[in-house]
Amino acid sequence: MSNATYNRIWHQTQDSLNSLLDKESQKIEPHQSQVLIFQMLATFYIKYVQIFRKMENVYDQIVHPQKRILIRKMLDGVMGRILELKSEMVELELTEFHYFDDLLQDLKLIPQQLDIPIPRYFLKEKLEMIKGREKILAQILAECGLDAASTRKAVKVMPLDEAIKVIQVAERARQGRLRALFMKQIFLREVRARQNRLMGDKAPDVVGAALCIQKIWRAFYQRKKTKKEREEEMIFLGMNPPPQFDQISTVVLQAQRECSRRDDVQSKHEKDFQEALVSIKDELLLVEGQDIKENLQDQIRHWFIECRNLTGAFPEYPKVEEGGSAIIFSNKTPQEVIANIIESQDEDEKDKKKKEKKQKKPPKDRKGKEEKVIKEQVKEEDEEWKMAPSLFLPGMEEGRSAYEAIWKNKDESWNFHQDYDPEMIKDEKRKELESELRVQVDELMRQELKNLKLVVDREKELPTKGKREGKKKAKEKKGKRREKKDKDLTENRSIESLYKELVEEGLLIQASKVNLSDYIGEYSYLGTTLRQLGIEPMPSLMDVRQLIALYGVLPLGSATVHEKAPLVKSLLLAGPSGVGKKMLVHAICTETGANLFNLSASNIASKYPGRNGLQMMVHIVFKVARQLQPSVLWIGDTEKTFYKRVPLQERKLDPKRLKKQLPKILKLLKPEDRILIVGTTKRPFDAELHSFCKVYQKIILLPRPDYASRYVLWKEIIQQNGGVVTKSLNISCLAKVTDGFTQGHIVQAVKQVLCDQRLKHQTKKPLVAAEFIRSMAGMEPVYQEEEESFKNWYAKTPLGRKRVLALTGSEEEKDKGKQKEKDKGKQKEKDKGKQKAKVKKKK
Repeated sequence: MSNATYNRIWHQTQDSLNSLLDKESQKIEPHQSQVLIFQMLATFYIKYVQIFRKMENVYDQIVHPQKRILIRKMLDGVMGRILELKSEMVELELTEFHYFDDLLQDLKLIPQQLDIPIPRYFLKEKLEMIKGREKILAQILAECGLDAASTRKAVKVMPLDEAIKVIQVAERARQGRLRALFMKQIFLREVRARQNRLMGDKAPDVVGAALCIQKIWRAFYQRKKTKKEREEEMIFLGMNPPPQFDQISTVVLQAQRECSRRDDVQSKHEKDFQEALVSIKDELLLVEGQDIKENLQDQIRHWFIECRNLTGAFPEYPKVEEGGSAIIFSNKTPQEVIANIIESQDEDEKDKKKKEKKQKKPPKDRKGKEEKVIKEQVKEEDEEWKMAPSLFLPGMEEGRSAYEAIWKNKDESWNFHQDYDPEMIKDEKRKELESELRVQVDELMRQELKNLKLVVDREKELPTKGKREGKKKAKEKKGKRREKKDKDLTENRSIESLYKELVEEGLLIQASKVNLSDYIGEYSYLGTTLRQLGIEPMPSLMDVRQLIALYGVLPLGSATVHEKAPLVKSLLLAGPSGVGKKMLVHAICTETGANLFNLSASNIASKYPGRNGLQMMVHIVFKVARQLQPSVLWIGDTEKTFYKRVPLQERKLDPKRLKKQLPKILKLLKPEDRILIVGTTKRPFDAELHSFCKVYQKIILLPRPDYASRYVLWKEIIQQNGGVVTKSLNISCLAKVTDGFTQGHIVQAVKQVLCDQRLKHQTKKPLVAAEFIRSMAGMEPVYQEEEESFKNWYAKTPLGRKRVLALTGSEEEKDKGKQKEKDKGKQKEKDKGKQKAKVKKKK
């Protein structure tokens, strides 16, 4: 697409964002109904996701460097607002999973349009750094003999006798097949000779032979024609894909080439823009620097004279810490400056009078204060639901005003190639230059003000004690801060040496190249319906993928989003083995370019022994993770760290080493630190629930794949491994039969069946479902009881307990309401009976 097309998409997206911001700025009427509140939040969430999808595409493809700065600001704001709305919905519904079936139907959207895209700039902007880090990591692993080639599984050595037996079996089978083929040929030869002897006496019937050939040919031709017509009809109805559906079209290839070309243009324009920032500033300093200096001096001198005329004395010059003269003249006219001086004097007098009155007043009773606090608490409880204030809306409003002021109606007919605008750079650099020159002018004008005071007012500055006292206090504060800070145990060591040490110890590992989109699954289309019936549905695989994108990928990828969005320090992925927990951890690292630290109990066993060793290990890991952020601290089989009772077999490994250290690490993490602790567990019920939930802030339950997800999984994994899906392969049957099996089982079965030899024979012998079912027969599925045990465990977690209490509470309220209605009905019947009795008596 052209530059004009992307500009048009940007303007449309910005207009829809502006209308959404207008709706958010309106006062929201307090709703008592939780359903109405959730629908409002969900509508905002869905619309922000649509804007996010479009804006991410625009930011990736627009080549104008100055437009990209504004779009990036708005993109980060939209991302942060999505996370804030998600947090609001979780607090309201008390569950991590939400279903928008009815809203999607009203907005005429499909569930795929709710998928959270991963911004491509996460990796594009630091691609060179990631490649350099990967090269260093591979080099260290190769030096230590821990690279991928050396860590391959060793081939099992086969004894000579067993090898001879295998060869003999194979050779005898080959000879048997040849003998069977030879005997078949002899048999067919004999059959033909017998038929020839029987037919030899009869004369050949040419007409009959011709009719026979015609019948066979016409039947064959008609069958072929009917089959073709049936296929065309199924394609027309949308039941079958078109013939070249799986092939990449030339249009798509051309679009990919155009995208790569735009990336090159984008990087070139960015480079030119950065060079222009320096060159234009230097040019402005030479041409306009002296004039700016003189104007500032004249402005400040005029201020001196006006203050002298109004107050009878020269003013005090603002200090450097306060901002100097910039505070006085920040976008103000001389008359406004004079008015501010008079107002400040009046305010000072009022403050003095208030202080005198306060000193005279007697102190209030403590009881009164306590009563006020209690009343305030009661009022807060009685207040209805209110949305939490957003940290991203003000930034988006600023971006909106900048867009309307600069870009909305800007004429860019001269800028066909979408290069930088020099006039805009000049306006920005003038402000920067003015602030830099103002510092020099302030020093000169301070000295001039001293001279004026000496000459006109004959004042002398006496050395005050305040400065010395201030210095002493500052020193004391610095000393206290130093005492509070933890000691750096590796003060004399570089980050490179610590990085190498962690790699050699196996604590810093290489993440597998897995994208989040490789976590294949399907949406749950009946979530809302089931919840309305009072049944809590198991989350779908796509719901899990969205949560990983929201809690893991987006905050780690963007520093601004991580600082302001609701902070998620730790994440727990719980589910049976084979559902893709480890894959999701590697996907987070791949999508954000994060370092992966393996702090599993089995991995840290016998490393850095003793209490001091553990302290050193945690310090090194945390220091490197903070320095080379974003980072992911992965704790595999994390239930071992929080065991209720350590099994005898594992006592030597000391799996609970990190139990006391993890809460300390979480306390040290700040919004600026893009570090995420991710735990994975297949037996969460073996851990102490209180300490487990104290460490992990968000708990995501990973389910078995349902029928729709299994159907998509079978099809995608077979095609990824080189298999061809034909009509002979009944994928629906496979998905139905493999109920209870996980993604890991499906991948294992496909790899077993689709060996090199089987792939070669696909054209002659297409794949059938029975081949995969045979390999699945020997595997152990995840039974319904195991899934129920996970659901029961999740119901005991803090969020799960709140959800259960909310559901039971609402049911009790309904029962109470029904009982009240019944009581009212009975009372009405009694009243009617009494009235009738009175009427009878009167008669």
